[in-house]
Amino acid sequence: MEHGSHMEHGSPMEHGSPAEHMDHGAHEAPGGPGGHTGHAAHHSHMIADFRRRFWVSLFLTLPILFLSPMLRKLLGLSALAFPGDRYLLFGLASAVYFYGGWPFLKGFFSELGERRPGMMTLIAVAITTAYGYSTLVTFGLPGKVFFWELATLIDIMLLGHWIEMRSVLGASRALEELARLMPSTAHRLLPDGGTEEIPLEHLRPGDRVLVRPGEKIPADGRVLEGQSAVNEAMLTGESRPVEKKPGDEVIGGAINGEGSLVVEITRTGAESFLSQVIELVRQAQESKSRTQDLANRAAFWLTLIALSGGAITFLVWWAVMRKDLAFALERTVTVMVITCPHALGLAVPLVVAVSTALAAKRGLLIRNRAAFERARNLTAVVFDKTGTLTEGRFGVTRVLSWEGFSPEEVLRLAASVETHSEHPIARAVAEASPQTDPVEDFKALPGRGARARVSGREVLVVSPGYLREKGLNPPEEALKLSAQGQTVIFVLVEGKLVGAIGLSDRVRPESREAVAALKARGIKCFMLTGDNARVARTVAEELGLDEFFAEVLPQEKAEKIREVKARGEIVAMTGDGVNDAPALAEADVGIAIGAGTEVAIETADIVLVRNNPGDVVTIIDLARATYRKMIQNLFWATGYNAVAIPLAAGVLYKYGVLLSPAMGAVLMSLSTVIVALNARRLRI
Repeated sequence: MEHGSHMEHGSPMEHGSPAEHMDHGAHEAPGGPGGHTGHAAHHSHMIADFRRRFWVSLFLTLPILFLSPMLRKLLGLSALAFPGDRYLLFGLASAVYFYGGWPFLKGFFSELGERRPGMMTLIAVAITTAYGYSTLVTFGLPGKVFFWELATLIDIMLLGHWIEMRSVLGASRALEELARLMPSTAHRLLPDGGTEEIPLEHLRPGDRVLVRPGEKIPADGRVLEGQSAVNEAMLTGESRPVEKKPGDEVIGGAINGEGSLVVEITRTGAESFLSQVIELVRQAQESKSRTQDLANRAAFWLTLIALSGGAITFLVWWAVMRKDLAFALERTVTVMVITCPHALGLAVPLVVAVSTALAAKRGLLIRNRAAFERARNLTAVVFDKTGTLTEGRFGVTRVLSWEGFSPEEVLRLAASVETHSEHPIARAVAEASPQTDPVEDFKALPGRGARARVSGREVLVVSPGYLREKGLNPPEEALKLSAQGQTVIFVLVEGKLVGAIGLSDRVRPESREAVAALKARGIKCFMLTGDNARVARTVAEELGLDEFFAEVLPQEKAEKIREVKARGEIVAMTGDGVNDAPALAEADVGIAIGAGTEVAIETADIVLVRNNPGDVVTIIDLARATYRKMIQNLFWATGYNAVAIPLAAGVLYKYGVLLSPAMGAVLMSLSTVIVALNARRLRI
């Protein structure tokens, strides 16, 4: 939420508005999850304080209602009056004013100190006017007391703030939920092979820890021993458990599956993935929002309108309409209460908090709020190819076979040989086959391939260069694969060419869905790559992209983004955040995809934790839904006041419609709750 938000100045609590407390609580995140627990307790204490003030004030209000002359007269209980009852009424009302009204009085002085009159100013002026006038009447001034209106007004204000705080804090629980992901202890391995249980804060990089089945991983690290499926859903949004084996990275807070793991700790505290996520969520909730600026200005002017409207209302009823002082004061107090910009002050911050929490749960980390808001107007998305639209590693895309061999057999023979090689292409072939055969006499052929005996037959897996050396001509089908930019290897059995395997950087299945979804929303899709034009064209055609730029050097990528923007497009750049940094910075919205554990990418406006280009669609949908909620809330908060102010001033008095200050407080609180509930209904 905005630090400059109108609601923030002059709080019922330390700085007063529940909106600010939501921000305030987030400030501990950089220090790691531990400090956040203390703020959660602090928030609970603040809510408990409002609840306690409400119940005490309500308890005191009951005898105030009984002692009020106006109510006793209405109920026919005037005979129950007794000497000194007005002083008892004054004492009870004073207790409610100073104890129940203290948060508002404190907020009033805070707002005055910052020269930003706001909600607390309105409430404080209203209750002080009612209390001061009623006190003078108690001690001799002609008129009628407002003590029961004062008490019920404070009760309703306290109840409204209590409910509102719970709504606001509930909307900002993303940080607390993330902080709670971390375990409190870890099982550190000792040199003699034993383990010791230590507090999480005592872990250091280089420590080795044992993670048993079902336990949470205590910190970021690398698997040394063991194999298990790890649930990272709460951290990355990845719904399926991720298989981990020695050498793989693991994230602190993820839940281990059925196997035991020995993990070497690599990052702790503020450097850890989870702490960086918490920090990014906190920054997003505080980062500047253009819509918030509008709400802040509206809330400020509404406060001035309320104060001046209250003064005008008083003068009209007392000096022009010649009503008595008590009636004029009652109208004035009602106008100031009903005009409190509470709902307006929460209209945008609440939606910001809910959308940021929703984004974090989906693995979308918003670093720049203004850029996120721009995402709703995007007309073009430029994708980096390698590692974004594609998997960034070789995969088998086609298997050709001849001489009576089936494609499955060709792949199995090749995979059997390549199992013994460490080359990336060899690994891709080996991984593509569900089974392999025993191999003898394996021999690498540097720069040309490999040879081995498989089930008694000599099998060669070789490059096109080897075929040329031997004077063998590959069939036309294989040449077509090469023309598409694929890497092609050939399989020979006992000297006969029996098959060919095409490999390329495989297109992610999610990329097809993402491009189709973006185009369905009227958004153009471009691709930017340093790869050759043949490969780029193949990928572009497979995905149905509108346009592609190939053989682009890293330093030229920003130039291409400028070129697309010059066409009048509002552009998002989606890349891996490393060599794409200049392009990410140049775009209207920079999106770093596949951040993994390297979350803090400085040039990106939004970081996608998962390697899923489909999350770009989610960002746009969320940005549009968020904006709709903001506009709905602003429309309600301002529209409500346009109707409520004249009503409170008494324009329908001659028709018998007159609002009491307490009823004004009910309507004001109801407006706030409606805005809060509407924000909580944000979905994508």
